[in-house]
Amino acid sequence: MSQRKRSRVSGLSQADDGDEDFNLSQMPTHSQVQRNLERRSQDQVNQKVSELVQFLLVKDQKKIPIKRADILKKVIREYKDVYSEILERAGRTLQQVFGLQLLEIDAKHHIYILTSNLPRAEGENLRRRDNQTAKLGLLLVILSFIFMKGNSAKDSAVWEFLRRLRLQPGERHEVFGDVKKLVTEEFVRQKYLEITPIPMTDPPEFKYQWGLRATNETSKKDVLRFVAKIQGKDPTFWTSQCKEAEATS
Repeated sequence: MSQRKRSRVSGLSQADDGDEDFNLSQMPTHSQVQRNLERRSQDQVNQKVSELVQFLLVKDQKKIPIKRADILKKVIREYKDVYSEILERAGRTLQQVFGLQLLEIDAKHHIYILTSNLPRAEGENLRRRDNQTAKLGLLLVILSFIFMKGNSAKDSAVWEFLRRLRLQPGERHEVFGDVKKLVTEEFVRQKYLEITPIPMTDPPEFKYQWGLRATNETSKKDVLRFVAKIQGKDPTFWTSQCKEAEATS
């Protein structure tokens, strides 16, 4: 193995690499980050964590090394004062949920890759690491959204949620391709999603629910754990969903 210096997310180098608009010599200390977090909306911080997880999964799909400068520019943006916390939470989510380790392979230029841990038995079918990783990651996010909405979500709500993840139904995505076709055709054909019309709606509206394959390949308990890890909360925070997950496990 190369002697190139490697570090886990929790061991980020404090060297200055001259990233555009972000100099590590200006990196807040741990105590400063904690104070900054208190001033930030936790919902927005959690949203950034979710966006970063998706961003990293998409980059890994093409096996492209991930530059910190791209993370800051395309995801973190105005949340640079809590960057280290967002990166730490995203790394923890990738490890605990997807079985992936975020590694810094170039400490000078801050370049990361995702490596695979041993497969998890829990929810393994929806977390397998192959060329479908990014699509399955997106699917798990959609299934989570539907469950947290009471097991059914209107199409308008689903697409508004996906737009917040910068996935537009009318635009071609660099990895997912035609996102609308992927969600409304491929996931439906694979029986991961079920989309049915809502009676007496004009213009027509549709509701999204879990399909039979999703019900068999994962569980509400696993999905709630996924949401809890991304949000940084205990599953019991969501009382009704927790009771339902326990009842159906």
